[in-house]
Amino acid sequence: MSWKLFTLLVQAAGATALFSAFAVVAGIALGLFVCGVALSRFRAAAGVARLYVSFFRGVPLLVQLLLVYHLLPVLGLNVSSATAALVALTLCTAAYQAENLRGAFLSVPNGLVEAADVVGMTPWQRFRRIEAPIALRLAIPALLNEAVAILHASALISVVGVIELTKTARDLAASTLEPLPLYAMAGALYLVMNMVLVYGGRLAERRFSVRTA
Repeated sequence: MSWKLFTLLVQAAGATALFSAFAVVAGIALGLFVCGVALSRFRAAAGVARLYVSFFRGVPLLVQLLLVYHLLPVLGLNVSSATAALVALTLCTAAYQAENLRGAFLSVPNGLVEAADVVGMTPWQRFRRIEAPIALRLAIPALLNEAVAILHASALISVVGVIELTKTARDLAASTLEPLPLYAMAGALYLVMNMVLVYGGRLAERRFSVRTA
């Protein structure tokens, strides 16, 4: 495999990493909001949040990508295929992250919450100082697993015309008739990105555990 082909694959890997990173960050932010709504005392809002989670966890991501890609123009939003793919990935991962966060918040010991109320903390202070740090620390492994899943699932965005690592390897294999080295290199690049992500997540978990000790 030539240096030029390797460079093209590395560039495509960068696009894949960028897409995945944006989707994960935006998905965690949206997931935190959905989690808060699902845990709220407003039954109607909580029901909508649960419906959102059920839909995006129950429908295959490939179908979600096609739905978002074709629905946005109908709504008058003429966005690029890359934007549509990013929206679909974000909506999908947010549903999983919301459940991960909900389980983490429900795992916060009731004794700590009651102690915060006893010392006169406001609900916001209790959330910021007690519930959020503990819940986020508990949720890090699940959040990391979902981030890895999104990195792998990003290979599907090529169905709406986005150029990423898998599509680039497939196109190059078709033009050079050398599929084995190209797919092997694509697999190696996915492995490297996965290892970097896992290592970064472990560092974050250690740092967060020290801060909340």
